[in-house]
Amino acid sequence: MLQNTSKLDRRSFLKKVCKLFSFIGLFIMMGLYLLFAFPKQLRKKKTVYVYACEEEELPVQGVRQYYIDYPLHGKAGTKKIFIVNTGKELFALSAICTHLGCLINWYRPENKFLCPCHGGQYDTNGNVVAGPPPAPMNRMPLKIEHQKVHIGLRV
Repeated sequence: MLQNTSKLDRRSFLKKVCKLFSFIGLFIMMGLYLLFAFPKQLRKKKTVYVYACEEEELPVQGVRQYYIDYPLHGKAGTKKIFIVNTGKELFALSAICTHLGCLINWYRPENKFLCPCHGGQYDTNGNVVAGPPPAPMNRMPLKIEHQKVHIGLRV
């Protein structure tokens, strides 16, 4: 009795299906690896400058806290920032702790930024003084145009 060899038997069919799913799984795993290994290259963000305050409202010396409103994908968002004037330099710092993202507060008596969650401490320049934060506070672009202060946000 002759068998038709053009037909696929069950075993070869299952082997081919398994190979196909293996290649699909490998392709998905490589895509996820690239997404997490190179996130900045895949998700380009642009800097948007938003109004923070009038130039005359800037601190003459020291630190002042501000809340700025900004557009985020068609909705409004609010961000807490600090503007620091050291006498030699004027810059803005993000109020987000580099440890786990808690909101940082400025404590004038101690002349430090303190994170209430895990005890992170930063000096006036945003450098880590004590605690678990792995990096200094993030500096934000600041520009003054027509007596208005604008802060650059990455969105």
